[in-house]
Amino acid sequence: MTGRPFSIPDGGVILQGATGRIGRKHMALMRAYGTPIVAGVSPNADAAEVDGVPIFPTSVAAAAETGAASSIVMVPPLQVLSAIADGIEAGLQLIVTVTEGMPVADAMRALAMTRDAGVTWVGASTPGLAIPNKLKLGFLPDVALAPGHIGFASKSGTLSYEIGYRLVGRGFGQSAWIGVGGDPVKGTRFADLMPYFEADKDTHAVAIIGEIGGNEEEQLADAIAAGACTKPVYAIIAGHSAREGVAMGHAGAMVDGNSGTIVSKINALEAAGVRVFTNISAMIDVMSEELTDASMSEDRNVFATQ
Repeated sequence: MTGRPFSIPDGGVILQGATGRIGRKHMALMRAYGTPIVAGVSPNADAAEVDGVPIFPTSVAAAAETGAASSIVMVPPLQVLSAIADGIEAGLQLIVTVTEGMPVADAMRALAMTRDAGVTWVGASTPGLAIPNKLKLGFLPDVALAPGHIGFASKSGTLSYEIGYRLVGRGFGQSAWIGVGGDPVKGTRFADLMPYFEADKDTHAVAIIGEIGGNEEEQLADAIAAGACTKPVYAIIAGHSAREGVAMGHAGAMVDGNSGTIVSKINALEAAGVRVFTNISAMIDVMSEELTDASMSEDRNVFATQ
């Protein structure tokens, strides 16, 4: 579990790596979406600001000046650990790291550091998180985002984009969207998110986008069975058609004995009361049919006025 109960703090956001090519590009996109990026961090920057956003040498200086409680990290893989350490020293509550290829040893150290400090870490490799029409930290495509009442939690970026886009087309948006990433060592796992979705009054149902390998879905099933989330949960598991011996794209997609298989995940989730699917169309059809009651009507009202 994470060092503190998962939450998305209100207030300003720091972008660590703000002066790099990727940082500049996505800072503009996130700000255009409405994300309150109040400062950037770049230890070696010679510019005082980027597009009107002040640049500081450390997160400590940035947080002291702006009061920001969250950061999005866009730095090369070997710099992610030091960026996380800088964010912890600054007293940040939430750190999101989108970089692929963070060394496993660094991720293990980051996990221990964030737990000890009580900091919520989303990553290592994640497309980010969003509260539609309010906040976007990362690469989530705007066309797949809309305000609504489905809580999204996903290992896979592209699969979750497709499901979000299709549900938006049916008139269903998201209360929050958290990409936990597919690496074997990560700061936030599916089970960590269930108390958040359970307590969130804007979340009326939860969509889980999992994948073959690891035991995260089985841990999720245990959490749901223990009462961590009593709301309807729908899940899809990617990789069910993968042939034995084929390397998967995510580092966490590893099967060990009977754990991590498509069968073990489906059995565990279904035993916990989760509706499980192996193809997108079936998931979208069932969710659209079952979530048309009064609890989801606000989604349709939002879309009717757009």
